Amino acid sequence: MGDYEVALKALRNAYIIQEKTFQEGNPAFILRIALDYFEKCLAIRERVLPEDHPTLAINYNNIGDAHRLMGDYDKALAFYQKASNIQENVKCSPLDCATTYVNLGETYREMKEYLTALTYFQKGLKIREEKLPKSHPDLAAIYHNMSKLYLEGQKYCMTTKYVQQVIAIGQEKLSSTHPHLLAYGKTFGKIRTKEKNIPIATLILCHFTQVKANGTVNGLKRRINGLKRGKTAS
Repeated sequence: MGDYEVALKALRNAYIIQEKTFQEGNPAFILRIALDYFEKCLAIRERVLPEDHPTLAINYNNIGDAHRLMGDYDKALAFYQKASNIQENVKCSPLDCATTYVNLGETYREMKEYLTALTYFQKGLKIREEKLPKSHPDLAAIYHNMSKLYLEGQKYCMTTKYVQQVIAIGQEKLSSTHPHLLAYGKTFGKIRTKEKNIPIATLILCHFTQVKANGTVNGLKRRINGLKRGKTAS
């Protein structure tokens, strides 16, 4: 029992460091400290738990996160895949599986392997949409990942679709200073910058597709007029 308490303490310390790292821009030396705590926690748990225990999958995800944030994608993928192998073969929370899929997708996105990233994002999204309320912050997180993916792939209609969902959930569920909401706003700003260089016909078609789905023709007219004024001003 003593080893398990040590593991829990190490895990708590790692989470604190990881959150601090997120807020301060992911300095490598802090990430290495977090990784050290995660590895100590894993070593203890591997001694007391079966090799296919779902808790080990969570540990593998944490270590994968640290490697991904440090840019060591091969190691990140290896740990995420170990987590996935456990989760797909033993009874565990579907939401834990979704987290692993999202982590795999985000790693492949950062590696610019967009089709593989999309496959994993879609698997994670399917689970989260089935298991979570529509305004859950974890849905906002994956919508944000997908908006970045489509932005990098120059799929601007899809980018706009997902980032609008992100902002709506974030504003409802997160504080104005929450780091995730600030990150969402940054992505939205990138999209607005990109819009200035996109032909207006493309933008109109994009927004027509979205508002048509929602049945808001007046919203379409306002958006078109706004786009025209913006293009004229620029």
